[in-house]
Amino acid sequence: MSMYFDIGDETLWNPSNGAGRLFVRQIEVFEAELELPSGIGHKHQGDPDTLEIDPVVFAEFARGLVAWHCRTAHSVILALSEGFVATAVALARRAGIEVEMLPPGIGPVAGGVRTDVQVPGNPRTASAAVLTALDTRAREMDRWMSR
Repeated sequence: MSMYFDIGDETLWNPSNGAGRLFVRQIEVFEAELELPSGIGHKHQGDPDTLEIDPVVFAEFARGLVAWHCRTAHSVILALSEGFVATAVALARRAGIEVEMLPPGIGPVAGGVRTDVQVPGNPRTASAAVLTALDTRAREMDRWMSR
């Protein structure tokens, strides 16, 4: 069995049920963290394996997700979120959604204050390495994601 992530009649991703369920559960986590809807929901009542993507809502979610990821200064948060963010970026690109990769520290920050700063040590976000890693990971994910 597998799941389907569709826009209209086009399937953007057809993961196994295990990978699909994990992604859907992570969507819920990041919707709460970002306080943004993802635009991904069940296509038909009673069909848990087919999800519809609203491209307008998902575009805002994907862009917010990348901005959130790029502005964190916490290595553990980066490690925990990189795979999900890369998968969401790959899915957005498949949908024709342009997701701008912002340099670390750039982008909207609530109240102009960084949160979750890592203590102790120097966060690994001191360079564009986070951005490069995310873009590379998203490209890898796209190659691994079946349609």
